[in-house]
Amino acid sequence: MEQESWKTDKGETGCQPPEGPILCANNCGFFGSASSMNLCSQCYRSHVFKQTKTVEAAALLASKQADLQSEVTSCPLTEATGGEESTTSASSSSSAEVTHQQPNRCFTCKKRVGLTGFKCRCGNQFCALHRHHDKHNCSYDYRSAARDAIAKANPAIRTEKLDKL
Repeated sequence: MEQESWKTDKGETGCQPPEGPILCANNCGFFGSASSMNLCSQCYRSHVFKQTKTVEAAALLASKQADLQSEVTSCPLTEATGGEESTTSASSSSSAEVTHQQPNRCFTCKKRVGLTGFKCRCGNQFCALHRHHDKHNCSYDYRSAARDAIAKANPAIRTEKLDKL
């Protein structure tokens, strides 16, 4: 007990009592807090909001500049090649858009599956009715895959080992 009273006498508790009410640093008339840089709650909230806005704007600007820079470096010169590369890249991007399927729909019946969709080994997603390979005419060959897996797991027995026994 003596040590505790000695600590309080010396002021080593780490907690300092406030000297008095502190007015907001923006002079809005409300009282501020030392934990919020002597700002009241409204001024502190607006200060934090402005800071996050500037950080987000800087990050967005940096990402746009990086995208623009990568676009400039990856863009081929169409004048030197006669413009053929631009047409092939445009056709490949349009075919990529056509083959891109919404992942939350059944590949067979186009029913919306959401989180209950089943991914098949053929790479498509199906509903509960079409999830089995025989229901959606699966292109994945399960028999040969199973044969290969068994062959890898169980190597062939060689006759040399049998002769030693």
